[in-house]
Amino acid sequence: MFFQQIFEPKLAQYAYLIGCQKSGEAIIVDPMRDVARYQVIAKKNGLSIVGATETHIHADYLSGLRELAEQGVKVLASDEGDADWKYEWIIGSDYNHQLLKDGDEFAIGNIKFTVVYTPGHTPEHISFLVTDGAAANEPMGLLSGDFIFVGDVGRPDLLETAAGQVGAMDGSAKTLYKSIEKFKTMPEYLQLWPGHGAGSACGKALGAVPESTVGYEQRFNGSIRAAVSEKDFVDFILEGQPEPPLYFARMKRDNKSGPKVLGKIPVPERKSVQSMIGASRTSHAVIIDARLDRVAFMNAHIQGSLYAPFNNTFNTIAGSYVEEDEDIYLIINEEHVSDAVLDLIRIGLDNIKGYATPDDLDEFGASGGALFSTEVIDFKKVDELMATQEYNLLDVRKKSEFDEGHYPEAINIAHTRLADRVDEIPIDKPVLVHCKSGARAAVASAMLAREGLVVHYINDAVDPWLAEKVD
Repeated sequence: MFFQQIFEPKLAQYAYLIGCQKSGEAIIVDPMRDVARYQVIAKKNGLSIVGATETHIHADYLSGLRELAEQGVKVLASDEGDADWKYEWIIGSDYNHQLLKDGDEFAIGNIKFTVVYTPGHTPEHISFLVTDGAAANEPMGLLSGDFIFVGDVGRPDLLETAAGQVGAMDGSAKTLYKSIEKFKTMPEYLQLWPGHGAGSACGKALGAVPESTVGYEQRFNGSIRAAVSEKDFVDFILEGQPEPPLYFARMKRDNKSGPKVLGKIPVPERKSVQSMIGASRTSHAVIIDARLDRVAFMNAHIQGSLYAPFNNTFNTIAGSYVEEDEDIYLIINEEHVSDAVLDLIRIGLDNIKGYATPDDLDEFGASGGALFSTEVIDFKKVDELMATQEYNLLDVRKKSEFDEGHYPEAINIAHTRLADRVDEIPIDKPVLVHCKSGARAAVASAMLAREGLVVHYINDAVDPWLAEKVD
């Protein structure tokens, strides 16, 4: 049996390519939208991808199932759950497909897959027991998707907090508890292959180890250990879940109704800074500045540009602040352009029209081009300004962080939800923006300035300052 886990670090996502060397066939499990990379791995190992499946309707990225279906690959997807969470783009379509129920089996060469219905994270969620038929007649492992992670379980609140299904989270948590009770009866020897690792927003305490065993998670997974009763588990699992990024709602919608067929990966052209400014003023467009140095951005940037440093937060920030129909222009190092394009198309932001480099921006400013600045302050200055009662303070940390300690007059809106709640920020006074270290506050400050607010960015660590307030 061929088995390869394929990791995408920015979304902490695992896909799995599993194949039968005897038949030369393979299946890809939980693929992302840029499917060519899976085809390359398969070909390199003498395999052909004949099937594609996934564990559930994803919230954090666009699925690659439809891209593969367009290429003639058979797609296999859950037919469990209620009527509101079905694969609408597959049902009744001409695609080569198979809808799966609990207990169903299918094979890729000598490799057998058995469907296990594991709802709770989502209503339609399934997992797969994998049996290497050439060597054994019992399964060797479980593809658990977003059901069981290393050290955690999939969060059950997203139907409500991300997709807007009011009142869903309590029932989903109770359903997840029942699925965990089923998980507790599985053989301990089974390997466990999760859908995400540390850094994913699909859980609150995921481990960085890429795989585990069923027995280890039964014994040491904190969320499973909390499931001593339904009430204990529901209280534990719903407490402290971070606010989901705004784009999660769009991913759920598109993965259910059918992601737009991408085809070719966009190849943006290098543009002059002046032409990008012109485009942003005359069309539905946005400039994303991806420089890593946030102070350099604050000191000199294009008016109205968003700030999304090209690191592991890039997808989350862009997805939370950019609309799917907006044309996108990037300020980014040339060697990072192709990777940035992949990051954007994975969350459905396809209209990447052009880019300029930080050097281009510097030359533009040096030649007299208009660049703008945002005032950068520390918490010593905050004390002075807040004492005048002429400023509002915005804390863009997660609510769970805010609840652990905050400035009494601070407004709290998580940076990933800010675009949807900007109207809650009073505009009668300038706003001082902070987070824990300054990283999240930087992207929030740029977004608020684009919305026309007068912003002062706090580039400072909040914990020592708050400790002084408590003392």
